[in-house]
Amino acid sequence: MTKIAFLGLGVMGYPMAAHLKAAGHDVTVYNRTTSKAEKWVADHGGALGKTPAEAVRDADMVMTCVGNDDDLRMVCAGADGAFSAMKSGAILVDHTTVSAMVTRELAALADGKGLGFVDAPISGGQAGAENGALSIMCGGTQAHYDAVEPVLAAYGKICRRLGESGAGQLCKSANQIAIAGVVQGLSEALLFAEKAGLSIADVVEVISQGAAGSWQMSNRSETMAKGEYAFGFAVDWMRKDLGICLTTADEIKAPLPLTALVDQFYKDVQALGGGRWDTSSLIARLRKLSENAG
Repeated sequence: MTKIAFLGLGVMGYPMAAHLKAAGHDVTVYNRTTSKAEKWVADHGGALGKTPAEAVRDADMVMTCVGNDDDLRMVCAGADGAFSAMKSGAILVDHTTVSAMVTRELAALADGKGLGFVDAPISGGQAGAENGALSIMCGGTQAHYDAVEPVLAAYGKICRRLGESGAGQLCKSANQIAIAGVVQGLSEALLFAEKAGLSIADVVEVISQGAAGSWQMSNRSETMAKGEYAFGFAVDWMRKDLGICLTTADEIKAPLPLTALVDQFYKDVQALGGGRWDTSSLIARLRKLSENAG
């Protein structure tokens, strides 16, 4: 059993913390909206901290899963932040998708305080979090990674160290770049089939068994055909992530023409009122263009 604090109980963090409790760990939770943390404790047991500092006292490991760079800075290094109360030798594992820059900044700050820091962004969506089947991409020292890997198995299908601090976040950027291109291609294929008068279900059944098959096709094509977009990662968050990808790409001189284009397509989806729709809603933009062309 490990004494753990989990900071951030959104759609991902809530079930992830529950998996840790179910695995037998001693879990204390914190959430900016206290009522959500109270509900988690009512559902799963454990304890509640009203501030990050209160939640992390005596914890061996601290997991964070918040919104963006600024949120992470605040929960780690702000007033009543985790770093102010973590015991020497404790390790913070950050599951937020943030920039490699803020990761390295906070890792250096943690090191100066005698703390460990592992960046460990996740992929697999809400279903992956609920089913304990996430892909976890890690950066940090080998020793810190080795210490946390057995604990992360509570909700990880695969967990890998990619390198030193920030490497996990860079891998997550590659993940988001790949997703953006696949979803746009799938959206165009489904719209084409739809406008050609074909059965989308039949088309997907056939092409998913060949080279065109993908996770997005298997898990999102049916709801895309129905125009339902409440089943995964929100467009607002995808644009945040793609912004990180494009900024980093400029820094490392990696051209990402398709990613930049799809980011603007997601901007169009936001203009349609779809900021909270899931990323498969790119097809809604194409349907709107088709209507306007007709």
